[in-house]
Amino acid sequence: MLWVVALITLPLQSSTESTLSPGADGVTPSLSESVSDDSVFDAVAARAEHLIPGEPRVLSKKEEWLREKTLRPDFHTSDADLARNTVVANRRANRKARGAAPEAIESRPGERMEPVTTLYNVWTREALPILPGDSPESRFHSFLRDHFTNQATHMDERLLNVLSRVAGKFAAKRIEVVSGYRSPKYNLMLRKKGHQVARHSQHMEGNAVDFRIRGVATKNVLHYVRSLHAGGVGFYPHSQFVHTDTGRVRYWHGS
Repeated sequence: MLWVVALITLPLQSSTESTLSPGADGVTPSLSESVSDDSVFDAVAARAEHLIPGEPRVLSKKEEWLREKTLRPDFHTSDADLARNTVVANRRANRKARGAAPEAIESRPGERMEPVTTLYNVWTREALPILPGDSPESRFHSFLRDHFTNQATHMDERLLNVLSRVAGKFAAKRIEVVSGYRSPKYNLMLRKKGHQVARHSQHMEGNAVDFRIRGVATKNVLHYVRSLHAGGVGFYPHSQFVHTDTGRVRYWHGS
């Protein structure tokens, strides 16, 4: 029985001795010393490499524009919100047509003042009410900013007078603004896409606005704006809007 056990243990001793051979100095290393530190996988160190934050990715111009558009405040208005001023606007238009003196603006504390009209930007979906006796010049510049680049400029305030007179003429409770300020970058992009835009458009100077009034024929609006002789007037029957600017008096037809 002892002889059998000895036979079993002999191969184990020989394999261990062949693995742990003596070194140059005659000392046999232990089993733990024979294992190199480089072959040991350090899970903590490997996980730490993945926890290091990477460099922030630079957004493209389109991604930056979409980000700014998402953060931009969203203003909505509806026809129901603007329906209250119809009677007042009609009475003012009738008195003006008869040549009567304009009504005195009376406002008592806590009384709601009805706007002359409300400008509605079809691109940004923002609304700008024009109140009697109010001068919204500062808001007017931002309201007509370039919707593509979100850039604003100083708009000619005479455009506000034209829009107010058009609203009074047709008792318009809302005027839809199709285009206001147009940056050179956006103007060039429209030209490359084949749109009918001038190389040196008045929109780029902040002197023009395109608008329409729902429920009123575009030709009727065109004839009235021409009668004001405030500047250039363009007619776009397919797109159903009128262009007005404060440049020299001229007329043209678009598509």
